[in-house]
Amino acid sequence: MAIKITKLAKAIPLARLVVAGKIVLLAREHWHRLEPAERRRLISLVRKGHGRPRNLSERDRTELARLIHKADPWLFAQLVAQRFSPVHIPERLFRGRRA
Repeated sequence: MAIKITKLAKAIPLARLVVAGKIVLLAREHWHRLEPAERRRLISLVRKGHGRPRNLSERDRTELARLIHKADPWLFAQLVAQRFSPVHIPERLFRGRRA
């Protein structure tokens, strides 16, 4: 019985790595929604701001927001939640309220 518990303990980190890998692949899909020049510009703006929007000019903040919006982080979060949630998440939570 001790052998089975040991194998299970070793398998859990592997399962976490698999999940992390799937999340990375989802993130890659969203990253590639941006053109190569836009990806370079996004990286440049994040580096320039050192993670703080106040370090950027108003124009740079607007451009950064546009690039982030184009990558659609909300959709990314929804896909991750749908694929990895242990419980079913109703579609209405992802669509939002209807008028």
